[in-house]
Amino acid sequence: MLARSATRLLSRPKHIFRFRGCLFAKHVSTASADDRNILSLFDIPRPSLRLPATGLFGHPQLSSSDDFISLADATLIRARLLTNRVLNARSSRDELLRVVKNLDRLSDMLCSVIDLAELIRNAHPDRHWVDAANNAYEKLCEFMNVLNTHVGLYEVLKAVLSDPSLVKSLGPEEYQTALIFWRDFEKSAIDLPPEQRQKFVSLSSEILTLGREFLENASSPRPPALIQPEHLVGIKDNGMGMRLQLQARFTKRELLVYPGSLQAQMIMRSAPDEEPRKRLYIASNSSAEKDISTLEELLRARAELARLVGRRSFAHMTLDDKMAKTPENVVNFLDALRRHTQPSAESALRALSARKQAHHALSSLPTIQAWDRDFYCPPEPPSPPVPLPPLTLGTVFMGLSRLFKHLYGITLRPTDAQSGEVWHTDVQKLEVIDEDKGLIGWIYADLFARYGKASGAAHYTVRCSRRTDFDDERADGTEEGHEELIKRSLDFENSKRHKLPNQDGVYQLPLVVLLCEFARPSLSKGPTVLEWHEVTTLFHEMGHAMHSMIGRTEYQNVSGTRCATDFVELPSILMEHFLNSRTVLSLFDLEGTHALSQINHIPEDPCNSIDTYSQILLALLDQVYHSPSVLDNPSFSTTHELADLHNTKGLIPHVAGTSFQTQFGHLFGYGATYYSYLFDRAIASRVWKEVFKKNPLSRELGEKYKQEVLKWGGAKDPWEMVAALLNAPELERGDAEAMREVGRWRIEDEVGLPGRH
Repeated sequence: MLARSATRLLSRPKHIFRFRGCLFAKHVSTASADDRNILSLFDIPRPSLRLPATGLFGHPQLSSSDDFISLADATLIRARLLTNRVLNARSSRDELLRVVKNLDRLSDMLCSVIDLAELIRNAHPDRHWVDAANNAYEKLCEFMNVLNTHVGLYEVLKAVLSDPSLVKSLGPEEYQTALIFWRDFEKSAIDLPPEQRQKFVSLSSEILTLGREFLENASSPRPPALIQPEHLVGIKDNGMGMRLQLQARFTKRELLVYPGSLQAQMIMRSAPDEEPRKRLYIASNSSAEKDISTLEELLRARAELARLVGRRSFAHMTLDDKMAKTPENVVNFLDALRRHTQPSAESALRALSARKQAHHALSSLPTIQAWDRDFYCPPEPPSPPVPLPPLTLGTVFMGLSRLFKHLYGITLRPTDAQSGEVWHTDVQKLEVIDEDKGLIGWIYADLFARYGKASGAAHYTVRCSRRTDFDDERADGTEEGHEELIKRSLDFENSKRHKLPNQDGVYQLPLVVLLCEFARPSLSKGPTVLEWHEVTTLFHEMGHAMHSMIGRTEYQNVSGTRCATDFVELPSILMEHFLNSRTVLSLFDLEGTHALSQINHIPEDPCNSIDTYSQILLALLDQVYHSPSVLDNPSFSTTHELADLHNTKGLIPHVAGTSFQTQFGHLFGYGATYYSYLFDRAIASRVWKEVFKKNPLSRELGEKYKQEVLKWGGAKDPWEMVAALLNAPELERGDAEAMREVGRWRIEDEVGLPGRH
């Protein structure tokens, strides 16, 4: 799943079988029928169409929640049959030659249902479907966990990789896929004696349980702060501020203000008195002892798991298949980036200190405290000389389609969904059309907020690219009494296969879902007009979607976004940079683009560098929390490490009595890899500057990016891709110096136009 938060990271379950400035140049173009269709698709409420009924995503086998449970049961039966086939592969050289393909097929078989279940759990409004999805998810994940530590499967793969003649027969992509399985088997204690493997399974279950508890604690409400009436004097006189002041004045009692509430946000931004901001900051960053204990138990369990498989720390175990390779290299990158960012962050901090000095009429520059940041920074951005034309949702999608046509020869074509094909009437279906290959995939856009739907923005890969014409399911065998179930599952598989023009082979076409929470259009209010940060969000998620569409590989384990965690955000962050270009913005709105040409340069928010520096510290903290000291230091304390890091390398002092780490939810999903977003921001900034900035609509450059990066998914070393794209062969080694070099690159704000906060 692609979740978007303040620091956007890609989530991918960790299993062997993977769910695995230039002058404005006006662009003149004629609105095509597809452009007009996109505009109407998203900007006008559409009545339901009476099309032939089908099941979810066009699968007749998924017409009801009971069908989904049946599909999960059938998938489990077929997965057992295929597992047995792989286990018996050493009886035939032909079967050994098929081992990697069959392992990838087994992975895809399970993931196609598990990933669909994950979407349904987060988006479907029908409780019966959600319950069915939970049932399927738990059932298939349990079987997947068995496969992850299956000695027999490991031994068969070992037989393949130990035979030079078999290895020589593997293509580059197939060999890379084999190595992914091999490395992940090794991380699962596969070589250890049975009792130690059992300990590994036990620790893995404990980590999962502690992780869920940690995430629940991280999102749970914090206790309120007590705010005295006199502390609210001078607060900005808006409606909410006036109500708070009146409440305090007439009750003559302390107010209880809950962290995260609208009242708390207003006080942090506009209360001239420092005391209420201080109280709210401390309340917001407080932790119960049990919450700290849960996090520290989680970190110890991870450390023990790593030691069990012979690694010094959880970070060492996690990073060896990432671009960074080692914790030391991560620190090399972060320290270089910190030194590079520190001067601008300190300059911004001095500007805040000067504002605080003037505000309190002090004789010297005061220290900026953690609760001062929102009050003194940022200042109100200057208004552009003319207003931006309204960017409706349909307008932005039209611009995206035009941009993709310029860069890749790809357009987005709206199409009507059949009855039962989507889970809500809000969901709209887009075909992704390549000018040479025709239809190459689908995007289902579920973009409007509604009750019960997961919050935030996300990119779900429901189906990956995979070549299928070499599949031979009949050789998997059957299971007596379950023939009808198996047939239903095979029909489900066959419906996903397509022959593309001008391309060899039959492929499973990618299918992705975008979830956002924009305001719904209405007949009274008109189309959805996006805030600038929402436009940025949409560009980000569509960057992931294009990676999924163009990453056309024969193996699903290396398809599209199934690549290294510290590489996967590059395409999505790079897409945000295109919003810096007036040329790209001219694709949005043919009637209003003249206004864009009159916009002067808008100064960058001075606090961006402070925020970047804060993210660097969090990434360093993540490394400390997953270092050998978790077990080696008997007095290891997450609160002490947090305070020490802020007081030795931070710009703003740590606040005694606070323990933010229990709200650092990314520690669970991205343990030891939180640096990834910063790392990809640095690379994306460089790619934008060196490749696209001068000519962002160049088909030649778009094709180079497509051929050097996007089409490979995870089938090629990311360092080789970046080195080729930037014409920087010295990066190919991906060593400590390469990490330092990326750290020295300037991280530029992805978008410098109005509303980027």
